[in-house]
Amino acid sequence: MIQKLIRRILGTKKKNTGDGTQPVVLTAAEHRIDPKLVSSNAIRVTSTLQQAGFKAFLVGGAVRDLLLGVKPKDFDIATNATPEQVKKLFRRAFIIGRRFQIVHVMFGQDLLEVTTFRGTAVDSAPKDEHGRVLRDNTFGEQHEDALRRDFTINAMYYDPASQTVLDYHGGMTDIRNKTLRIIGVPEARYREDPVRLLRVVRFAAKLNFTIAEETRAPISVMAPLINNVPAARVFDEMLKLLLSGHALACLQQLRKEGLHHGLLPLLDVVLEQPLGEKFVRLALEATDARVKQGKPVSPGFLFASLLWHQVLEKWKAYQAAGEYTIPALHLAADDVLNTQTDKLALQRKIATDMRDIWAMQPRFDRRVGKTPYKLLEHQRLRAGYDFLLLRCESGEIDREIGDWWTDFIDADSAGREELLAKKPALKSAGKAIAGETDDAAPAPAKKRRRRGGRNRNRQNSDASSADKSE
Repeated sequence: MIQKLIRRILGTKKKNTGDGTQPVVLTAAEHRIDPKLVSSNAIRVTSTLQQAGFKAFLVGGAVRDLLLGVKPKDFDIATNATPEQVKKLFRRAFIIGRRFQIVHVMFGQDLLEVTTFRGTAVDSAPKDEHGRVLRDNTFGEQHEDALRRDFTINAMYYDPASQTVLDYHGGMTDIRNKTLRIIGVPEARYREDPVRLLRVVRFAAKLNFTIAEETRAPISVMAPLINNVPAARVFDEMLKLLLSGHALACLQQLRKEGLHHGLLPLLDVVLEQPLGEKFVRLALEATDARVKQGKPVSPGFLFASLLWHQVLEKWKAYQAAGEYTIPALHLAADDVLNTQTDKLALQRKIATDMRDIWAMQPRFDRRVGKTPYKLLEHQRLRAGYDFLLLRCESGEIDREIGDWWTDFIDADSAGREELLAKKPALKSAGKAIAGETDDAAPAPAKKRRRRGGRNRNRQNSDASSADKSE
């Protein structure tokens, strides 16, 4: 008790023994965490557990962000209480997880994740043929829990009550040196959970940290292990990567480390093509800007942007083979989504949003009759319109199309009628649709003439043409 008081007064640190069993204890004056950045609900959870006689700390990314002076988005708590003991202390608490049980504690819409200290992995834990741990509910001591965490910067514990940080593996030094280092033998840690291969890239790009050489060296060799991870987990990690606010840097890092193959097929090819590279870069920069401004981001829009040039390539191929514009686009979308669903477990809602955004693109060029008014009523108009502007800005289509729709959306009724009246002076519908050129296959052209003959008694030939293409 006296020694503890002396340490608090003098700011003396407990020395690290070097074996990872004793932490360096950092005082408030040393770590300089601003208590105002800590969630009141996180403090409520740790204090409730401590009052019940348990140890409880903020842990992981929350502590890392606090040390960097950033307000964490999520607060995770580590404790020596079992999931059942945690659940009894809170009115809205739910035990989840199969691979390792955790407790979700709810305060209104605020969710906090509480985990029991994990013990040293045992050889008897179920693994697949590649060494990936399938299930491990072994509980243990705090120093064992620190050893089980992935990176040194994520293995520190903060006690809001005493305002001290426990650092078991030199995480504070790595934060100051802006170094990302895995705990333990990198090859073994990647084999236990191949998702760490993606996490190391995300953290390095997000924090602008350098990956330690011994941590980086095995990545490209062990990259194929990601194929053994359930698609849903890969999708969750990819979504975190793309919504990190540093998506472009993350994808560039993925390519640099050789991890992009199989995650977003052909993305490396797209990024090597002038129009594709510019389009993806613009989409990711817009996403990063929205994340940093605290604005919502649609995963459907993001993935629609990343995969657009794969759809565009197949769309052109189907049209060259004789398909009409709209059916060709749907076939192209089917091909790309079927491939990506197998790889990334795209959720149905996200896939539906992607289809809607893609399907709207040729409709934007039909600026005659009632078609533009109908498009204004589409529930995904804003996403489709933003996507159209990306295509214009990247140089894929004429900027005049995007300008026309900007004016049409902003105009009143009289202004819209005036814009529609100017349509004959604008580019014809068939020329501006991506994938349709003067060199289109002759067979579809003949079919269009025959269909035109059947409908030559219609009053408005322009409207008739637009209706058939839709």
